[in-house]
Amino acid sequence: MSMEMTRRGAMGAAIGGAAALALAGGARPARAAAEMQGAMVPAVRRFKLGGFEVTTIHDGAVSMPGPHPIFGENQSAEDVAAFAEANLLPADQMQISFTVTLVNTGSELILFDAGNGVGRRPNAGLLLSRLAAAGVTPEQIDLVAFTHFHGDHIGGVIEDGARAFPNARYAASAVEFDHWTDIENATDLVISNVEPLADEMTMLAPGDALVSGIEVIDSMGHTPGHVSYHLESEGRRLVIAGDVANHYALSLARPDWHVRFDMDKEKAVAARQRVFGMIAADRIPFIGYHMPPPAVGYVVAEGQGFRFIPESYQLSL
Repeated sequence: MSMEMTRRGAMGAAIGGAAALALAGGARPARAAAEMQGAMVPAVRRFKLGGFEVTTIHDGAVSMPGPHPIFGENQSAEDVAAFAEANLLPADQMQISFTVTLVNTGSELILFDAGNGVGRRPNAGLLLSRLAAAGVTPEQIDLVAFTHFHGDHIGGVIEDGARAFPNARYAASAVEFDHWTDIENATDLVISNVEPLADEMTMLAPGDALVSGIEVIDSMGHTPGHVSYHLESEGRRLVIAGDVANHYALSLARPDWHVRFDMDKEKAVAARQRVFGMIAADRIPFIGYHMPPPAVGYVVAEGQGFRFIPESYQLSL
């Protein structure tokens, strides 16, 4: 027998033996399965807008029964359920996300709304930890600009009795401030988180410049003084819409459907039609506080309302 045949025979025996061991479970020690890590959503999205840098930060999300009657209060439960199912959404449960926006203009760092605050509701109030993940410290925030004073927008501005952003000044709609600080309307959270900021609060009106390149837009209806913000830098534009729309399908495709959270239902309908009509006509990207994270997208006019198109790579080009 040749040496070559002997080597081949030995290799074959070795391979066969290894295969037998593997089949018997003895080739290598058994390993435990990898642990499940839990669901994840995009926590931070950053992009350039001309000379600005924009970052969206997911503050968390809550699940609740719905969508009816929270959405489509002026519609039948059956019609809302049919719409949800046609859009591949559950008819008996929904989720609402919260997304805060951070804009670096090159000279100032501006936070738009302040999230829920730590511990105020389950699975939300993540802003401070996610600011850290974005490489930002609370001390670096120069200005906090509010769209309105609902609790999920002001809850995080003061934590444990101290200002979460100790070097910041503040800005909000004058109409919003006057409404919520009236003794007949003030909530506990407004009293604890907004009224202490009054001396450093710049009062805004639609058409005002928050800073150079950022203009206040009238979007009242969701609350008496709700405002949005139009950004423009080096010819690039963006709208920070706040709560003009509270759901990417239900509020946009059916802007005339009433929403429980809207304080003036018909004024909120008009605001959705006006603001998103402009966004669609001018093909402007927008950030919606309650859009699916990372909460950046576009709309096109379609049927009775608008169709939401999530941003993919447009803002990276």
